[in-house]
Amino acid sequence: MKVLETYLVAGLTGLLFYMIHSPIPWMLGAITGMLVWKTVTKRTLVAPKFLSNIGLIILGTYFGLSFTKDTFLTIAPYIVPFLVVAVLMIAITITNSVIVAKWIHVDKITSVFASVPGGLSEMVAASESLNANTALVTIFQTIRLLTVVFLVPTFVVHWLNSGASASALPNGAALMSDGNYLWFALSIAGGLLLRNLIPAAYVVGPLAATAMMHVSGIELPALPAWLIVFAQISVGMNMGNRITVEDIKLGGKFGWVYFLLALLLIALSLGCGYVFAKLTNLPLATALLSLAPGGLVEMVLTAQSVGGDPSIVSSLQFIRLLLVILVVPNVLKWAFRKFDYMT
Repeated sequence: MKVLETYLVAGLTGLLFYMIHSPIPWMLGAITGMLVWKTVTKRTLVAPKFLSNIGLIILGTYFGLSFTKDTFLTIAPYIVPFLVVAVLMIAITITNSVIVAKWIHVDKITSVFASVPGGLSEMVAASESLNANTALVTIFQTIRLLTVVFLVPTFVVHWLNSGASASALPNGAALMSDGNYLWFALSIAGGLLLRNLIPAAYVVGPLAATAMMHVSGIELPALPAWLIVFAQISVGMNMGNRITVEDIKLGGKFGWVYFLLALLLIALSLGCGYVFAKLTNLPLATALLSLAPGGLVEMVLTAQSVGGDPSIVSSLQFIRLLLVILVVPNVLKWAFRKFDYMT
């Protein structure tokens, strides 16, 4: 019954966001609904992780359907300049967080790991190994996550004003082809087999498996719109359930500082995305969302709603994800130990 209550709250709020034409309404609505309901009613909601994982597998499979042979040829020339811009953004973010740490009572290690646009759990784990204040890292990363997830899709949708409905259901999702749904068992297997090997495996595994099947010429059916909506609600309600207003309040007087750092990061990413689009022949929406410091799922869904290329955005966002989660924490740990920043 608790799970049904959770879906009811998340689904109705998602429907409200859909009706007011919010970007990625089912996910943002679910997150908002969970936060508001828990705060107002003081009730405990249940959002099992496995349901979120199912949602991620569905979305990863859906994203994989947008890949074609041309996708891989298209992104190849952009990988090096993309990495250069991504590394520059991360370096500026780290510099800003170190500067901030000099005039507030937060140590450098905590400040840096609280600001870097990476996975929350990965940043907390890496900071813990350097004796940082993991509670503050968690809180400030939560503030950054909420800021990015809510503001980037909204800003991009209204800035581009492409005429596409940001709250529309996935394009063509309800149109069925003659493909066999049994092929998607390979997509599910991709997520399960990689779950302990790579970050965001429940999205990336099905995405990669589906893309390879699609590119190889296997006839795959489109996914129905209701299934994509269910997936977004499942992912959103899990995110909303992990965030509490009390956690955000614990940030105290320094929470606004990291909120401003998140705004600065968003502005920087949009500026870099604009330059990236000018230097390449990528559409503006695709370039902006490829560099945006948000989650892969949120940015790909936004790309679809504004007429961007979901396959290119998902490819470049995955490269950024690997850079931030696998490389940056290890480089930071090495740098802090070498220069004796530990406090």
